[in-house]
Amino acid sequence: MSLPLSAAQFVTLAAEGGEEHGGSHQSLSPYVTGIGAFVALMLLLWITTRFNRDR
Repeated sequence: MSLPLSAAQFVTLAAEGGEEHGGSHQSLSPYVTGIGAFVALMLLLWITTRFNRDR
């Protein structure tokens, strides 16, 4: 199986799957996901700065 043929099959498969589910999950809000990621990153930044007090 050649690379262009495989790529074409994957594109076809992805296009068929997108129509069925709509591309997003109904229970996940982008705002909640974004705020959750921001809070997690800020927590990691705070932990990192607590361990690097000598700098």
